[in-house]
Amino acid sequence: MRELYHLPLSPFCRKVRIALKEKGLRFALKTERVWERREAFLAMNPAGTVPVLVEADGAVLADSRAIVEYLEEIRPRPGFLGETSALRAETRRLVAWFDEKMYAEATRNILGEKVQKRYRGRTGPDSGTVRAGLANIRVHLDYIAWLVERRVWLAGDSFGLADMAAAAQLSCIDYLGDVPWSRHEGARDWYARVKSRPSFRSLLDDRLPGLPPASHYDDLDFRAEAAIRP
Repeated sequence: MRELYHLPLSPFCRKVRIALKEKGLRFALKTERVWERREAFLAMNPAGTVPVLVEADGAVLADSRAIVEYLEEIRPRPGFLGETSALRAETRRLVAWFDEKMYAEATRNILGEKVQKRYRGRTGPDSGTVRAGLANIRVHLDYIAWLVERRVWLAGDSFGLADMAAAAQLSCIDYLGDVPWSRHEGARDWYARVKSRPSFRSLLDDRLPGLPPASHYDDLDFRAEAAIRP
């Protein structure tokens, strides 16, 4: 069976996990504490980052975007990129938006300070960095709402890789209870649709030792509670 080396609150690992589930591909999860820089892991991926997918035949793939493109090739249906060249270009643009821009402006600031520092034994979170992340996330929630006002899903009429990338980022922040859902109904309703997909369910079972999730995190009907939260 293929193995996925991951960290539970890595949005890039979560994106790959959703893709594998949507494709109906079986895999085993292997938690990798990348900061320990294990020699065996570095031999698989010298960059020392997750996700890393190891196929049953021993083939090793690293980088979330490379992995999901590989999955598209080995299991074309269901497709995640779109049926036309224009749709595929739009999907890739949005994936880059969420993987790079949203991660840099929001997810990394919140997750890095509140979670990564904690587990790497570093000093407490920098409040200024966290505040910047919390402010920046609103821009991305507004953009998600703008997209779904004009489309069924983020890139078009079908659930696809853009939705996986955005939901993976938000799910990590939502674990901490830091997504201001009450002020972003459009994004909240879109996320509720994603959250209800079977491929998303295993993410809702993730738990970090000593750091439980927000009370609504694994609630599929979270919108009523979220509507009254700031």
